[in-house]
Amino acid sequence: MSIMQASFTLRGHNPDVLTCIANLSNDEVFTPPEFANQMLDTLAAAWADANDGADIWADRNVTFLDPFTKSGVFLREIVRRLTDGLILKIPDLAERVDHILTKQVFGIGITRLTALLARRSVYCSKFANGPHSIAKSFTTDDGNIWFERTEHTWGGGKREFRVDPLTSEEIAVYTNRKCIYCGAGEDDYARGDNLETHAYAFIHTDDIKARIAELFGENMQFDVIIGNPPYQLSDGGYGTSAAPIYQMFVEKALGLDPRFAVFVTPSRWFAGGKGLDEYRKKMLADHRMRDIVDYPKLYEAFPGVKIRGGVSYFLWDRDYDGPCTIQTMWDGQPVGEKASRYLDAYDVLVRRNEAVPILDKVRAFREPTLDERVSSRKPFGLATNYRGKTSDAGMRQAVRL
Repeated sequence: MSIMQASFTLRGHNPDVLTCIANLSNDEVFTPPEFANQMLDTLAAAWADANDGADIWADRNVTFLDPFTKSGVFLREIVRRLTDGLILKIPDLAERVDHILTKQVFGIGITRLTALLARRSVYCSKFANGPHSIAKSFTTDDGNIWFERTEHTWGGGKREFRVDPLTSEEIAVYTNRKCIYCGAGEDDYARGDNLETHAYAFIHTDDIKARIAELFGENMQFDVIIGNPPYQLSDGGYGTSAAPIYQMFVEKALGLDPRFAVFVTPSRWFAGGKGLDEYRKKMLADHRMRDIVDYPKLYEAFPGVKIRGGVSYFLWDRDYDGPCTIQTMWDGQPVGEKASRYLDAYDVLVRRNEAVPILDKVRAFREPTLDERVSSRKPFGLATNYRGKTSDAGMRQAVRL
């Protein structure tokens, strides 16, 4: 057995190293290989259905992009499948692998560390052109997995005048500024060169197509965009307050007009989530949403990662126009009947298929409902940001924080 054959044979060895990587936070979550493969199975089925039964893994011209790669698991599993699927079209293993790595799979790292990790997973070397890389045609360290440090673009804020302690001159400074692209606060994310900025290149641009052309070439058009975007950034609010950002990645990716897009995100966008109202409205109205697979049980999809409300992945099909198939999973098994329905029948995504006919019966009476009277942030019109404080008289009074 050759060294290259051994490297691909060992990919199936247990335990898979990518199942052993601990997540550092709930912001940037590593995808387990088993979950990534479930998403790839959904993609393969949709591709076959849309292409007269064709096998996506036997097509040497299909291009894939993970625009927020972390461990590189999606790209690695795609390479593994293509390596098996293209054996008849490109019989020589070394030539086949080199073609796949240089012509078919692409990624954008979200940090310097994850870019190195992804290259190690995909090229078997942290440098794409290194002596141990299984890709032989790259001339750069990055190969097709790009990363460069990106800075936030601060805007807004409050203008203040202060005295320079060195010159005693009055100078104008701005406080409470936020990034115009992702909303990150300058106080939290203005960092030195030794720390990650978490200014993700994929969403820090006004023209995503021009940005991709800059990175990978003018004629690059991806057939499939797939991945697991960063979920949130601290927004400077009380306690562990954080603002979701995954919707920004999804919108940029769909702006590239791929043939298929497959993403895993928190499921809170179905009905709630800070700043997600417009995103939810847009997604529910998009009849190109073809499949949603929902994991509402805490820790099931990503063991050890606490994502309240669970996670789900969806498949978006550019050429599809119809109802979306929804399947709920619990303990690894389908729960209830899989159903196809239009998501914009309600202003939120009704999570369980069996609840839809019940809601339809209730709506038929055309009676007022509680959603017209109760707000999740201000129930019954009362703000929730009040705390009791002891007064001098010994009584408690409500004061606004």
